[in-house]
Amino acid sequence: MKTSARNQFFGQVKSIQVGAVNDAVEISIAGGHSIIATVTCESTQELGLKIGSEVFALIKASDIILVSEAENVRFSARNQFAGIVARVQKGGVNSEVVVTIGDSTLAVVITNDSVESLQLEEGSAVTAIFKASNVIVGCPL
Repeated sequence: MKTSARNQFFGQVKSIQVGAVNDAVEISIAGGHSIIATVTCESTQELGLKIGSEVFALIKASDIILVSEAENVRFSARNQFAGIVARVQKGGVNSEVVVTIGDSTLAVVITNDSVESLQLEEGSAVTAIFKASNVIVGCPL
């Protein structure tokens, strides 16, 4: 599969919380982590999602927020991963920050100003946060 989404995770459906309009799908990925995705009930049916279904989750790098010093802070976003900055690649306006989370990595695009204000550098502790509605779920054919 080729896609422009920088973050691609393969896993299995762990649970499905059925709603009136949207369903919350929990996807188990490598390293014992889970990603929560919100999809329409129609998408759950069209994709044939069930417990144990093999799926992939796509998250755009620009849909992820980085937080430093997140201890004792709660967020409404369902996906929160503590990690370590592996690399910062500065561009003209934005930077790509690669965060290691266990055996996985997340590519995150944030402004250069944010890199500076968060004082991000290799080895910095951060929390990567993204909403369940920012996760695209697909199934292999």
